Amino acid sequence: MGVKRSLQSGGTLLGFLANILTILSMATNYWIRYSGGHSGLWQECSGGTCSNISCQTMLAVTGACMVLAAGCSIVGLVMGLRILCQEGDSRGRTTSAIFFLCGLLQLIALTGYTVKNAGKNDVFFSWSCFSGWLALPFSVLAGFCFLLADMIMQSTDAISGFPVCL
Repeated sequence: MGVKRSLQSGGTLLGFLANILTILSMATNYWIRYSGGHSGLWQECSGGTCSNISCQTMLAVTGACMVLAAGCSIVGLVMGLRILCQEGDSRGRTTSAIFFLCGLLQLIALTGYTVKNAGKNDVFFSWSCFSGWLALPFSVLAGFCFLLADMIMQSTDAISGFPVCL
């Protein structure tokens, strides 16, 4: 397996991990913990009872960006698998751009949520928020893997017509 194929495989694996972590982060209610309960993007749980959170601007932006990031991650993963399964015309740049967009959406969502809750007393970030932050570098690294694989493929195509002199 060549360098190009290894980068594509690594990008697909990183995209898969980013996808799992993004969906896990988005779907769970442990973004923050406080005395007596915990809260996520959609529900707040206190005393063993969970209820929907009323609409707040920053929370709505965070939720929307995380949903869009999960969608981009799924599309990027499907495109990465398609590149791996079909040897031929590669869509490496497009796949790379999708993973970079996914990372940007995650960065917007997580930064906004962190800034909103960082100054509160007796509030601690929990594992759902941490898994979202962990998905961010995986998305960006997946984008770089596909970008580098595409650059390798283009450079080998460009120099293939030149005679080699030893």
